[in-house]
Amino acid sequence: MPGMNGQEAPTVAGLLRLSVPAILVGAVSALSLFLVEETAHLLEHVLWVDLPGLFGLDPDSGWWIFAVLSVTGLAVGAVCTFVPGRGGRDSATVELLAPPLPLSAVPGLLLASLLVLAGGVSLGPESPIIAINTAILVALTVRFWPRIEVKLVVLMTGAGTIGALFGTPVAAALVLTGVVAAAAGGGALWDRLFLPLLAAATGSLTMRMLDGPQFGPTGIEPLGAPQPSDLLLGAVVACAAALIILAGAAVFTPLHASFRRLRSPLLYTTLGGVLLGGLGALGGPVTLFKGGQQMADLIRDAGDLTTTELLLIVAVKLCALLVAATAGFRGGRIFPATFLGATVGLVAQSLLPELPLSLALACGVLGAVLAESRDGWIALFIAVVVVGDISVLAVLCLVVLPVWLLVMGAPKMLVRAEE
Repeated sequence: MPGMNGQEAPTVAGLLRLSVPAILVGAVSALSLFLVEETAHLLEHVLWVDLPGLFGLDPDSGWWIFAVLSVTGLAVGAVCTFVPGRGGRDSATVELLAPPLPLSAVPGLLLASLLVLAGGVSLGPESPIIAINTAILVALTVRFWPRIEVKLVVLMTGAGTIGALFGTPVAAALVLTGVVAAAAGGGALWDRLFLPLLAAATGSLTMRMLDGPQFGPTGIEPLGAPQPSDLLLGAVVACAAALIILAGAAVFTPLHASFRRLRSPLLYTTLGGVLLGGLGALGGPVTLFKGGQQMADLIRDAGDLTTTELLLIVAVKLCALLVAATAGFRGGRIFPATFLGATVGLVAQSLLPELPLSLALACGVLGAVLAESRDGWIALFIAVVVVGDISVLAVLCLVVLPVWLLVMGAPKMLVRAEE
């Protein structure tokens, strides 16, 4: 059987035999993501529509936002304290692809993730859903296909889930090239990407059939033929967005340690919820949740906002991301970083109206996602997906180079070891 440890090169027969498991892994990854997000949407409707309607309250009021996020913090803290598995690993301490969790940790992680997604916390689903899918699919594979290496299942599951999350199997495959190349000792790289790409394509197509793209429609005018000045302006916007994320990364580990001084997740996650409530009341509904639909709403309504108001949204969202990620909430940081990058692009466009909107948004997203993920492929593809304009890709491929030089040696939003 083809493995990922470099001991034997994949064969045609081996790839064909494993194609069915790869397709199943991709489909199950997408279906799992869909079910989690649909359940979260139902709970979100209860918290932000049904309950305030029952009491005749405005769900966009600062008091309601403060109350919901504070209670969400308490609820997530209770899950991480009392539920078996303690809600899985602290999201601040793990990369997207991590060793599989025991199945006993999945219910707690699932419950914590649903609370985060529905409660308006500024984190995305990518980190917990990959962990949930990996735990489940590794357990199923060990049971039904014991000859398939766990490492390969982890790669296929990560690829399938990333494909479902970001709507492009190519991005998922490219994200894994570094991992696969490091493990490959024989055979062509594409031999070893065959199964992850198959899982990613299946996950992407399954999710699109079930729920459409993760980012809301923006209706942005295409860039068209780029101008020489676009390279300089785009690099400035991208570097500005990256610097904002790097500023957050510089305080990430100290902030994480500060919350852990309270020792109990019930205490520090509740405190985080209270702080998020205050930030949400200050920034308004657009600064809540993972940021996909909120980003589309902000782009649509940006003409009604001043530069100062957009800067306030950037500041609030960055603080919300930092608090949510370090105070014990379970969730990923790519979606909020995407929102931040797009908002930086809107700030740039408000200061320089001649700057094309699609370029400003794409470069802002590129810089923020690259600084958060340190993965140029996923930053490029998310930037293109957000604006829906392939004509920006050539500019982005050059803009990414100075941004990479800026971020390559800088701190990352990641705590290297549990406190």
